[in-house]
Amino acid sequence: MYQQILVPVDGSATSMHGLEQAIGMAQLAKGRLRLLHVVDEPSFALAMDAYSGRAGDWMKVLRETGHKLLRECEAKVGAAGIPVDSVLRDHLDGTVHEIVTREAANWPADLIVLGTHGRHGAQRLLLGSSAENIARTSPVPVLLVRAPEVSSTALLRP
Repeated sequence: MYQQILVPVDGSATSMHGLEQAIGMAQLAKGRLRLLHVVDEPSFALAMDAYSGRAGDWMKVLRETGHKLLRECEAKVGAAGIPVDSVLRDHLDGTVHEIVTREAANWPADLIVLGTHGRHGAQRLLLGSSAENIARTSPVPVLLVRAPEVSSTALLRP
């Protein structure tokens, strides 16, 4: 059913949880994964402009870090016996969610699996939700995977 699964990854624990779920689905369906990392240039450039004005150097670092993340994720997927490829896209031509949905259409994906923080209320209003926008505009089904929440008691344990 879901033979080609697109998995956006950003290195966060949440996106890695989404990757784990995608690996499991690909094993069951005997499918393949495409890992996608988007270098979010405009947001980063605005933040860095306040510090140094040398965003070009930072972009090189971000791209290198993105390629390293993709190699690590590819190794994890490969170790599970799943066919995998990866692509790094720069945030040149649209928002992150537009790039993800465009990749899903062009590949073509049967499913997008991504981790989400599950923000709500003021947090979602202030920070926005790429996951929500992907789910609303995707040309294919989207599986949103919430990362397990850490309870306050778990934080207090030695």
